Amino acid sequence: MKYFLLIIYFLLIGCSTKEYVTKVYNTPYATIPTKKPYSINGQMYFPMNSVNIGWSQRGIASWYGPDFHGRYTSNGEIYNMYAYTAAHKTLPMNTIVKVTNLNNNKSVIVRINDRGPFIKGRIIDLSYAAGKKIGLDVTGTAPVIIKVIGFKGKNYVTGFKVQIGAFINKNGAIVLSNRYKNLGYNTAVLKIGRFYKVYITGFKTYNEAKKFMIENKISGFIIGD
Repeated sequence: MKYFLLIIYFLLIGCSTKEYVTKVYNTPYATIPTKKPYSINGQMYFPMNSVNIGWSQRGIASWYGPDFHGRYTSNGEIYNMYAYTAAHKTLPMNTIVKVTNLNNNKSVIVRINDRGPFIKGRIIDLSYAAGKKIGLDVTGTAPVIIKVIGFKGKNYVTGFKVQIGAFINKNGAIVLSNRYKNLGYNTAVLKIGRFYKVYITGFKTYNEAKKFMIENKISGFIIGD
């Protein structure tokens, strides 16, 4: 009971959960439950037992790195800042999600193996490597959309596409789309928000899309469907 009250005390004075675990007691972050409901700063969280492919969420992403490298994550793994993993407050452990930075449309695929972040407005805490891939190493945080694409380490995404441009003017998007339509794959122009985005579609694997980009000297972003 005394230990529990001490935990609550440190949480109430403003420490984040990770700060409490690693700096106050220097014990594994794995002390936070992975499946059972838990309370942080007076807020209850209810980890999901299951989630459907395509489930999505919008909010702010952040990243965590050197201070936690080599420590335990909530599911008992050793945190590796160079692996593509992430912390989420309620998604089942080992859920695979695609995280897209809405400021630059860069995406990364990560596996959930930790709990957090426990800062208002933030929905996911990416490893250093994952955060760097979508530009968080520069900005620190960014608005993102996360989408569930797989479970238990298996990616169920049905295919990949390459975004090659984004235009405010639809005509510019159509011109670019027509330039690439005879390379053996389909092209598409989709209006997303204010922009008309141009895609080359129909790739079955990430490596297939990457090879196509290299062979045709195309700059762009590979996105899972």
